[in-house]
Amino acid sequence: MAKFVAVTACPTGIAHTFMAQEALLQAGKKLGHDVRVETQGALGAEDALTEAEIREADAVIVAADKQVDLDRFQGKRLLQTSVSAAIKEPEKLLEDALRAPTFDPDGSPGALDEIQAAKQARNQGTPAVYRHLMNGVSHMLPLVIAGGIFIALSTAIDINGQSSLAQAFDNIGGGSAFKLFVPVLAAFIAQSIADRAAFAAGLIGGWIGTQGTMYHAGPNASAGYLGGIIAGFVAGYVTLALKKWIRVPRSLEGIKTVLILPVLSVGIVGLLMIYVLGHPVAALMGALSSGLMHIGASASLGLGALLGLMMAFDMGGPFNKVAYFFAVGLLATKTPEAEMIMAAVMGAGMVPPLAMAISAFAAPRKYSPEERDAAKAAVILGACFITEGAIPFATRDPLRVIPSIMVGSAVTGALSMLFHVTNPAPHGGIFVFPLIGHWYLFVVAILVGAGVGAAMVTALKREIQVQSA
Repeated sequence: MAKFVAVTACPTGIAHTFMAQEALLQAGKKLGHDVRVETQGALGAEDALTEAEIREADAVIVAADKQVDLDRFQGKRLLQTSVSAAIKEPEKLLEDALRAPTFDPDGSPGALDEIQAAKQARNQGTPAVYRHLMNGVSHMLPLVIAGGIFIALSTAIDINGQSSLAQAFDNIGGGSAFKLFVPVLAAFIAQSIADRAAFAAGLIGGWIGTQGTMYHAGPNASAGYLGGIIAGFVAGYVTLALKKWIRVPRSLEGIKTVLILPVLSVGIVGLLMIYVLGHPVAALMGALSSGLMHIGASASLGLGALLGLMMAFDMGGPFNKVAYFFAVGLLATKTPEAEMIMAAVMGAGMVPPLAMAISAFAAPRKYSPEERDAAKAAVILGACFITEGAIPFATRDPLRVIPSIMVGSAVTGALSMLFHVTNPAPHGGIFVFPLIGHWYLFVVAILVGAGVGAAMVTALKREIQVQSA
């Protein structure tokens, strides 16, 4: 019997993190190994690993799609991989971890290269760029959700925004949270690339991107979330380059981290955003917003269907996140078109877990006992707009499940646009239904899409053959 310690962490810290934890624990029981898993979810680190547990472990597994501190695992066999790999092949991860190279952050470049090569070989579907982006997203998401709901509450209280409470809610959401989420996104992207020395440059670069007058793009222009992403990556890689180029005596390393690198990187990134990057990115965002304001009815249906396909394709992965943050980024414009897009994205994201739950309840012989149990949780997850609730089903039977839920989500996205459903809140599922325009038609769109997805997957799946004793 071997002893393992592991850390699981996904960008949102809601579903993938705990699915990966459960998969590793179950694999450990099956293989007779002792496995301890620390989760770094939405509430921070839970079931934190102790120094004694790390010291006694034979190997360490870090299944994360965002930045995780690795220094405490120095001297241990360390396997880095993605959360999805831990969900799909936990038993193989345990075996591979026992052959993983020893982690030494201060060791020879060759040893570090071996760790990185092993990670890249296993994690081909999760490139470093995506991991850095998701580190920013994970820290930005609470601001987006809280800010969007307060903006929606402000509108619900007084659509004209004249009352004192409505103005207060709008200031909390639109005037504070929504103005901060782009700088926070940029800061944590930069930190993921070059550690704390890049944080200030990312934060300031992201803030400049939201201030159109700084780069002569007009008082209402903003580089938006796209500018924040660019600022974060520029800040991270500029700081990383400076760390390699600037050499100081070991006694001055502290000054280098808190003085030299931040001052130089902030200056370089700030000037790049003001004179080079800010204006063209703001122009692109402006053109995108203007184009969406003039979408015709047929184009709206196509856009809704496309966003629905993306939301269901990887259930919380890169395509899902692109569609989601495309919608969230437009919410700040407060246009009906932006709220229609947000409604289509939320409805489409609720469909996959609901479709799989309906299918499992309707055709129990086609699902294992574990999947039937997961269907009960999928109802709650789907209702709360947590698309990852469909992952246990897609993992077991991707060729039948994924196309089915994609069709269902596309139907919901298109119907939501057709019904002109509006949604001013970026998250919340059924909890924000009172804020949704034409909510009853929204329910119809979701149920029709879930029904189509459930019917398709039920027709495609075969009954499970029960083996007699």
